[in-house]
Amino acid sequence: MTHNRKEVYGFIFARGGSKGLKNKNLKKLSGKSLLGWSIDQAKSVSRINRIIISTDSEKIAAEGKKYGAEILFKRPKYLSSDKSPEWLAWQHALNFLKRTENKIPEIMVSIPPTAPLRNSKDIERCINKLIKNDIDIAITVSDSFRNPWFNMVKKNNKNLSELINKPNKKVFRRQDAPKTYDMTTVAYAAYSKFVLENDSIFSGKVGQVEIPKHRAIDIDDIIDFKIAEALLKK
Repeated sequence: MTHNRKEVYGFIFARGGSKGLKNKNLKKLSGKSLLGWSIDQAKSVSRINRIIISTDSEKIAAEGKKYGAEILFKRPKYLSSDKSPEWLAWQHALNFLKRTENKIPEIMVSIPPTAPLRNSKDIERCINKLIKNDIDIAITVSDSFRNPWFNMVKKNNKNLSELINKPNKKVFRRQDAPKTYDMTTVAYAAYSKFVLENDSIFSGKVGQVEIPKHRAIDIDDIIDFKIAEALLKK
């Protein structure tokens, strides 16, 4: 029933500085900025009531307005460096709403600009996972490229390589190792109260939604960007 429908706000956290790929969030992919892709994808999710941008950059703010997102504040510098945990930017955005509007949405969804090949169904599945299960936050994952029980190593104190995790029995094939996943930047859906009262994703009960690799490309550098471009052309 409609009156039971939870209020969901979409947030796009997009800072100006980017070391791996200059002005990454404004870079055009098939004629549309990465920021534009994430705003349009958020718009096509009927559950999302508002789309709010958190940025320290005037250019990103202007681009966000152009695509119809709300710019309510400028993200402070101390939350905009490559060393600032994004979780603190999540808390900052929610606290701003609490202070200025005297309310926060029941659910916040983060839709990073770095995963432009996602589709709106991926975001919806993430929100549904949160609502329908006894969890605090839903993340998106893909099958991992490497497996810490099989082909991921670290140096030990003798400067020799050893597996990151030692399995109980010898593993000769990747398929025999415990199943592992890479976290993706497709979407995160969380109860706002959980975000405000905790200090990281894994402070609570975490559910996951599996996304095929071709929709989960996370653009960090020019190589990722070229892969996304090629996949989009296909």
